Amino acid sequence: MEEKKRSKRRLGDQPKPVIQRWWRFRGRQWAVRIARFISRRRLPLTEREQKAALVSAFETIKSQAIKHENGKFIGLSTLFNIGLYLLIAHRDIQAIKIEALTHPDEWTRKLHARIILLTIYEWDADKVTGRQLKHAMELMLIPEDLQREAIECLRALRLVQRKANRQFTHVRNAAIAHRDPNALVQYRAIRDLNVRDVFAIGTEFFQAIDRFVNVQTRLLLAANTLPSFLNQWSATSKT
Repeated sequence: MEEKKRSKRRLGDQPKPVIQRWWRFRGRQWAVRIARFISRRRLPLTEREQKAALVSAFETIKSQAIKHENGKFIGLSTLFNIGLYLLIAHRDIQAIKIEALTHPDEWTRKLHARIILLTIYEWDADKVTGRQLKHAMELMLIPEDLQREAIECLRALRLVQRKANRQFTHVRNAAIAHRDPNALVQYRAIRDLNVRDVFAIGTEFFQAIDRFVNVQTRLLLAANTLPSFLNQWSATSKT
């Protein structure tokens, strides 16, 4: 009797709509796996140029931050420190984003996605920007319109961070910044995490950082004047 019941539950014995839904579901699963397999091999190639540009910018900013760490030009020191602060977060996310998207193991993908969210959550603009940036730009005699543009870039970064906080509050509190003592709450938060939504937030974060780095280049060009250097030197001598 039980054997007869089991045979009825076989796919071939199900109504046609049920069979069609099953094949559509399996087809989507296979398509996603194939796409992930292809992307895992293609993305490192397409990302190579972008990664090389990021590493080059990072090394340049890092060298200048070290050079001006204890120097007489306070404005430049602050500006390079802000740039390096942003690029460290950028490199952290860049290093794991392909794994978050393409790793064949779902748990590993979601672990990398949680690390991306944690990086964005813990990025604290107020530690290195705000009054410090405004003061630095004033010392460097940066034109007001360019000052406003730089501040707007940092505001865009804060907006991305707030968006991440709103969208992923539950998973942050349950399985990222904190660990819920109820293990099932943790598990379900991880299970329900949409990696592509995380990647979309990460992309917005990248774009906002790139925008600031581009403005930073213009700030440096605007500050490359004798009055700017003298003003910074004078301010350092008074402290």
